[in-house]
Amino acid sequence: MKTTKIWLALAGILFIILGILCICSPTETIFAAAWLIGLFTLLSGIIKLAFTFYTQAFLPNSASRALSAILQIILGCILLGNKIFVAISLPIIFALWVIVESATTAIQSFDYKRIGFPHWWCILLLGIGGTVLGILGLKNPDVTASTLSVFIGIGIITIGCSYLVALRGINKFETKVDHFKKTIGIDEQ
Repeated sequence: MKTTKIWLALAGILFIILGILCICSPTETIFAAAWLIGLFTLLSGIIKLAFTFYTQAFLPNSASRALSAILQIILGCILLGNKIFVAISLPIIFALWVIVESATTAIQSFDYKRIGFPHWWCILLLGIGGTVLGILGLKNPDVTASTLSVFIGIGIITIGCSYLVALRGINKFETKVDHFKKTIGIDEQ
């Protein structure tokens, strides 16, 4: 258990450091994210292809799954070979996603109004606000990239902090277990 706690503490500290680096180096963070997208696409395709060959005897349509896996492998290779294109596209894709999701939220607010939800207007305003932010993100992809890097960094820092909090929880749990053992008269040897 001591080794696990050491690794948990080390991982938490390293995640916090990595998160801070992401916030301080937005360009490198976007390029790293682009590389990871390519790598995950490639690995996912390889795993999908292996699964297809493994299950072809008892699952139908193995040829279409194999074709899909091969196309995914090709896409992964293309993404890995064109990190600059992916890095440039990432903020634009993110901004478009924010626009679509926010506009959908604004439209859905009227459904909430129809069923009598009194705060439907909050959903409408948040949807409009998100749409505006998405449009601004499209107009300023550099700012969007920096913002993405900050969000990625904050997310990674949050993971690191959660590891350290979990470590504290483990220590507290161990203390309670030791106290319980002493209460019922179990001695560790």
